[in-house]
Amino acid sequence: MKTKTAKIIIPAAVVVTALLIVFFIKSNPPEARRFGSAPKAAISVSVLEIVPQSYQVMIDSYGTVKPRTQSLLVAQASGQIIDVSDEFREGGFFEKGDVLLKLDDRDHQAEVKSAQANLLTAEQSLLEEKARGQQALTDWKRLGGSSQASSLVLREPQLAAAQAQVLSAQAALEKAELDLERTKVTAPYAGRILSRSVDLGQVVSNNTQLATIYAIDSVEIRLPIKNKDLSFVNLPEQYRDGAKNQAGSLVKFSSDLVGEQTWQGQLARTEGAIDENAQQLYVVAKIDDPYKSTASNQYPIKIGQYIKAQIAGKTVQNALIIPNSTIYQGTYVYVVEGDALKRKDVTFAWQNANQAMIKTGLKANDKLVITPLGQVSSGTKVSILGEEPKEKKPKGMRPSREQLEQKAKELGISVEELIKKRRAAKQGDKA
Repeated sequence: MKTKTAKIIIPAAVVVTALLIVFFIKSNPPEARRFGSAPKAAISVSVLEIVPQSYQVMIDSYGTVKPRTQSLLVAQASGQIIDVSDEFREGGFFEKGDVLLKLDDRDHQAEVKSAQANLLTAEQSLLEEKARGQQALTDWKRLGGSSQASSLVLREPQLAAAQAQVLSAQAALEKAELDLERTKVTAPYAGRILSRSVDLGQVVSNNTQLATIYAIDSVEIRLPIKNKDLSFVNLPEQYRDGAKNQAGSLVKFSSDLVGEQTWQGQLARTEGAIDENAQQLYVVAKIDDPYKSTASNQYPIKIGQYIKAQIAGKTVQNALIIPNSTIYQGTYVYVVEGDALKRKDVTFAWQNANQAMIKTGLKANDKLVITPLGQVSSGTKVSILGEEPKEKKPKGMRPSREQLEQKAKELGISVEELIKKRRAAKQGDKA
């Protein structure tokens, strides 16, 4: 009995279970999902709003210090050096007219005395010849000469010869005195000793090189200017008739040879030819009085010193300036428009190592991305750092009773009147 009952119940339970499974499957059909593209992740970036500004172009250059005037100091007399100035050394300063060297002048003093004696002799001969001429004229009149006496009778040739002897003796004396004066070697201008070639006790002759000197009133620096920068520089030019167009740009020089050193200078002239090797134009800047003491006890500038130059160029109005770090591959930048990136190709009116002046591609109030970006495409969603995100109102959601009551209270009407106005507004939008 029990066996028959079990045989009936078990199959029935299996059937019921199968029916339940079928019903469950039909009631919960599997949803077919399509694989779409993953939503793009938003990138947080910092931006710089581009504002037109008055911008002075600063042009970087470099050069070495050269003396404005450099010359050789040579002996103009001969003799032994018997005295040397304390400033007659490399780097020594001197003023115009300072005695740098003294030569033994005893020979020259003797030559001066000999020339003086010769002059006295010539002057005496001239006096004697004048007396002879006067006596000849007296004799001619005493002998009854009726006509004018000839020049030979009056000894005029002899008188002219005597006068010539006096002039020659005077010239010889002046030469001897000049040679004596030149035994004192004096400075032709205020300057500095670059190098010296002689020392105490040395015997020199005429035209012996004594030293190389240079003027200290100013120094010059030859600066290359890139072709793209020429239009932004005030180039000092002069013309054949002597006219000049304008004063040159101011220049700030700096060096770290001995600490931080700075000097102020100005463009003095523009060279007349393009450098064939570099295909660049060179200008010459000048620093006035570079060896004066300063409040900071800055070391004086050195001849041959390498220094950097920053030339103050023209001022551009309403310039759009961006950092070079925001430029990719030298041709494009990224800006934020709405909530997305946009790539913009740009060209430059001017550019240095740090900044660029935009010619085309950007406009005022553009939001330039300053955050470094990798491989991103235009249209990528972004958020701006420090900017509050905009709240989006969910669509299709009705305000609660409390919200309606609050709004109606603000407007001074009942809730029912507010509901009517909202319905009318919706119908108007649909129409």
